Amino acid sequence: MTELLIRQFPCLQDNYGFLVHEPVSGETACIDTPDADRIQYEAEKAGWTITQIWNTHHHFDHAGGNLALKAATGARIIAPAYDAHRIDGIDVEVREGDTVQLGEASAKVLHTPGHTTGHVVYWFEDQNTAFVGDTLFALGCGRLFEGTPADMFKSLSRLAAMPDKTTLYCAHEYTQANAKFALSIDPDNPALQRYSREVDARRARGEATVPTTLGKEKEANPFLLARTAEDFAEARAQKDRF
Repeated sequence: MTELLIRQFPCLQDNYGFLVHEPVSGETACIDTPDADRIQYEAEKAGWTITQIWNTHHHFDHAGGNLALKAATGARIIAPAYDAHRIDGIDVEVREGDTVQLGEASAKVLHTPGHTTGHVVYWFEDQNTAFVGDTLFALGCGRLFEGTPADMFKSLSRLAAMPDKTTLYCAHEYTQANAKFALSIDPDNPALQRYSREVDARRARGEATVPTTLGKEKEANPFLLARTAEDFAEARAQKDRF
């Protein structure tokens, strides 16, 4: 099994950009396109050529750089079929159950509606790595712009079924604010208390709190701790008012 190389870097105000390099083939995928210029700079800095663009959903801070990056690199754009009418430049539409190939590595496509109706996650099962976009955040989850609480609860339950050792690459640096909310509704959770202290220390040093691991989130993330869709809906409503 080839081991993927992953380069993470900040984009825009609080997004992260991700480049995934498969060293045997030399192929490189960009996960979402928040800032085409920054992404191209990071690829050149690493000595990688972007050959594919994988979109998780249609929001501008995830697909807004598609055409510019495609023009600069000739990369193929792979994106959810559910959002085909809202994403520019798609070459390959993917759906639930599809597999996307990056050289010798393959990722499963999981349809995870909630944040948007068309959101997908890319899961490199053999690598224990998933790019979860805005479905799941460290100590949080995406705001429900289009889907229902039941949609998101089902999507998060699917992610929670992955192995605990799965590394989760979330698309935003929201963890410190998420921790404050989580502590407000689950103040006696020792795993959450430890996690929050770690987050504060990392941010004080200017470090990222992404990626995280599924096992860590299952102990402390209030949205993964919700046992029913109704519990999730109440927690999400509280977060929206927080």
